[in-house]
Amino acid sequence: MLHLLVDTSTWLDVSKRRDGQRWIVALRVLIHQGEVELIVPSLVVDEFERNRERIEASMTASVAQRFKLIRQDLDDYGGTGNEHAFNVIEDLARHVPLIGAMTTRNFDEVLALLRAGRVVTPTDANRRAVVERGLAKQAPFHRSRNSVADALLIELYATAIDGADLAREPHAFVTSNSDDFSLQGGDQRQPHPDIAAIFAREGSVYALGVDGLNHLLLAYFEHEIEELFADTYFVEEPRRLDEIVDAEKQMFDRIWYHRSLQHEYRLQDAGDRAAVERLLAIAGSGRKRVEETYVQPGELGPYTDFELGMLNGKLSALRWVLGSEWDFLDT
Repeated sequence: MLHLLVDTSTWLDVSKRRDGQRWIVALRVLIHQGEVELIVPSLVVDEFERNRERIEASMTASVAQRFKLIRQDLDDYGGTGNEHAFNVIEDLARHVPLIGAMTTRNFDEVLALLRAGRVVTPTDANRRAVVERGLAKQAPFHRSRNSVADALLIELYATAIDGADLAREPHAFVTSNSDDFSLQGGDQRQPHPDIAAIFAREGSVYALGVDGLNHLLLAYFEHEIEELFADTYFVEEPRRLDEIVDAEKQMFDRIWYHRSLQHEYRLQDAGDRAAVERLLAIAGSGRKRVEETYVQPGELGPYTDFELGMLNGKLSALRWVLGSEWDFLDT
C-alpha cells in the first residue's frame, strides 16, 4: 500500500484544475481497492475548507472578467460588424455558472477523500519538534513568515514513516509549496536540505505539486494507473446555449407532431369531419414544416411507449435547463 500525505496546497491545485477528476477518481478507486491510504492531518482538512469558498469565487470571477475584457476590446478596436462575436461571447458567458458548478464538484469530492482518510493530529512530541525547528531557523522556518502549520505537516510525515517498513509500505509527501519545502536555487522537485534526511530512506518520496503526484502514481502503479486514467477520466464539455435551444425545439416539434396526429385520429374515430378539417387548417402548415425537417426513419414515429416517454423526459429536462419548471410539457 502506498501512503500519501498530500499538502493542502496540492489538494487546492487539483480542485482548481479542469481535469482534476483525473486524479480524484483514480485515488478514490485505488483507496477502495486498498492500494492507497491517505494520511490526513486535521489541519489540512481545516485549511482546505477555509480556502475553498475564496478559490471557487475567484475562479468564476476570473472567467467572467476575461469575457468582460474581450467584449470591451471588441467595442474599442473591433470596428463594425461585431454582432456575431458579441452573441458568441454572451453565449460563452452563460457557462460561468457551469464552471463554478464543476469546480464545486471537485472540491466536494476532494473533501470526501480527506474525510475518509486516516486522520492524524499533532502530538506533544510533534509540537516540540516544531519549536526546535523554529529556533534553529530550519525549513520551513527559513523564511520570515509564520510557518508553524507547514512545520507540523513535515513533522507529522516524519512520525508516519518512523519505524515503518518502507520497502513494503512506501510513503510520500506531496506539496505545491516549493518556497517552504523545496531546494532553493536548484531543482525544486528536490526537498530542502533541512528536511532532506526525512526522504533519505528508500520508500520515502518527496513529490512537488500535481505533476509530482501524477509521476508518483505512474511510478508505483504503472500500467494499472494508466488504464485507470483511461477508464475513469473523461471531459464533458458543457453544451452551448444554441445547442440546448435547438435540441429543445427538436423535442417540441416531434412531440407536437405526434400529439397533432393523435388528436386527428381521435376526431376521425368520433366521426367529426368538421373538427378534422378545422384541425388540418390550423396544423397543416406546421406539420408540413416538421415533415420536411425530420426526414430520418423513425424521427416522427410511430413511437413505442418507452420512446415517447424518453422524448417527453428530454423536453422536460431541456426546458428546466432553460428556466422552466420541471414537467412543463405543453406544446
